[in-house]
Amino acid sequence: MSETFAMTIDGCAVESARTIDVRNPATGEIFAAAPDASAADLDAAVAAAARAFPAWRDTPIADRKAALAAAADAIEAHADELASLFVKEQGRPLPGAKMEILGAAMWMKATTMLDIPVDVTEDSDSRRIEVHHVPLGVVCGIVPWNFPVLLAAWKIGPALMAGNTLVLKPSPFTPLCTLRIGELIRDAFPPGVVNIISGGDALGPLMTAHPGFAKISFTGSTATGRRVMESAARDLKRITLELGGNDAAIILPDVDVDAVAEQLFEGAFHNTAQVCVATKRLYIHADIYDRLRDRLHQLAKELPVGDGAEQGSRYGPIQNEPQYRRVLALLDDARANGLTLLEGGAVPDRGYFVPLTLVDNPPEDSRVVVEEAFGPVLPLLKFTDIDDVVARANDSDYGLAGAVWSADVEAATAIAHRLDTGTVWINQNLQSTPFTPLAGAKQSGFGQENGVPGLLEFTRPKAIFIPKAA
Repeated sequence: MSETFAMTIDGCAVESARTIDVRNPATGEIFAAAPDASAADLDAAVAAAARAFPAWRDTPIADRKAALAAAADAIEAHADELASLFVKEQGRPLPGAKMEILGAAMWMKATTMLDIPVDVTEDSDSRRIEVHHVPLGVVCGIVPWNFPVLLAAWKIGPALMAGNTLVLKPSPFTPLCTLRIGELIRDAFPPGVVNIISGGDALGPLMTAHPGFAKISFTGSTATGRRVMESAARDLKRITLELGGNDAAIILPDVDVDAVAEQLFEGAFHNTAQVCVATKRLYIHADIYDRLRDRLHQLAKELPVGDGAEQGSRYGPIQNEPQYRRVLALLDDARANGLTLLEGGAVPDRGYFVPLTLVDNPPEDSRVVVEEAFGPVLPLLKFTDIDDVVARANDSDYGLAGAVWSADVEAATAIAHRLDTGTVWINQNLQSTPFTPLAGAKQSGFGQENGVPGLLEFTRPKAIFIPKAA
């Protein structure tokens, strides 16, 4: 791997006059620099994508699929190198880092198994009406720091397979793997088809306001999503927004506490709880509340938190200092209000580490319940009545995902239908497939990702009325 990191614009490596620092969240120390794209760099990337669009749009879909598969192969072939870099910039322990790299390659290959349908709405004696789904043009992709490689693949795959060209921006906190992937996949596509640029906080608003984009695909916080939507409205760009969540899991009294405790724990704390669809409110029936609370606390004390580069670390740091400060502020508020915190084991005294923390039955209106922590803080809430707990679970501005746990799958399914979320898992969590759409309700999102519905988000319908001979 080269010692410097460059952007990919029009099939070429491009450096910038300015750079942004990249910190290792396990130490807080700067270990690399990434390009800080200027407005001129953005213009060049959009212009390259616009030039490449007509030929790429007209490229047979089989050839577009082959190019995506070749790109996925290049990522897979460099999985070890990318995973090591991922640990340094994102913080997740190495096994989880490599799983994301390989998962991103798999996702891109799985996308090539989809097809863009032609819908026939009429086929009568006099005419045939076909609805085709045609590409939009140049797509803007903005990726967050919690799953920087996988969520980039969620945009690269469908955007390019649908026939669009792309300008992709990683988070300024985690730009390096994405920039390196840009270098690895340059030869898989014609110049300008995929462009990857990096930059600081000013770059995102420049992109969403740029008139050269036909669509914005954004993954991030609800607060930023509102600003993206406002910016896109000025020239009616199409948008897909995958935003925040405050996901509730409901645990019925018939579960086997010992059998499900570790699954519940991982569903909340995977990636140090920096997962949009992680369990962030755990509603436990009063009959088993104490037993499950104590078992979860035991896990919090036993499972190791540390530098992702060190063997044996199960959970890593908060990825960046601003998010670290937000999580600490939430814990300080809980303490100030007399809430009971059940902390896990010791964590390193440097970097952005927070102990795995449970909050024992806080009030429903406390900040730790109402706000999305996006860090290792999990409120445990007691319930006795199904109607009451469903109402409490639904009493949120968010509606991304949820879960129901019970030995009675039919009863759990009935509750699942009552939850106001885009996804509900029964006796499982954090499951996703390339063939199943992910869509948020309420302020958790706009549009869909994955599956044929997610692929069609990168197209527009075009109806063709074809007369038949008399």
